[in-house]
Amino acid sequence: MSRLIGKIKRLPPPEQLRSFDLAPRHLSLLSVLLLDGPLTVSQLAEKLSIAPTTVSLIVSDLSRKKVLVRHEDNADRRRRIIDISPQNRPAISQWLSPGTRAWRHALTPLTSQQRQMVVDTLLAYEAAFAAAPDDASAD
Repeated sequence: MSRLIGKIKRLPPPEQLRSFDLAPRHLSLLSVLLLDGPLTVSQLAEKLSIAPTTVSLIVSDLSRKKVLVRHEDNADRRRRIIDISPQNRPAISQWLSPGTRAWRHALTPLTSQQRQMVVDTLLAYEAAFAAAPDDASAD
């Protein structure tokens, strides 16, 4: 897991995106939009397991930088749909797609039960990590 995270962190953003100072919180949100398409703030919050107010702050930050765009929802004009801006989509896709391709390569040969076991294992790891004491000498 450490090697995987280390490799992901070392992926330099394309030149077009370097001036945006993108942080890990931005990458998670951009990955969701890239994979799932345009979403509302509430939908993004649910998928990212973070508060809608936090998503709103990230969206505002990325909207000011013109990385994201907000559109009125045709079904409910009070809601806003968030998407990656057309001018930045190709660069973001180029940057984040290798991870998507790698997951698909690793998971495609598996049965649905095996894929679910991978997801359940990662969720269990995440829960155990979150519940672990801060004292590293506990083990």
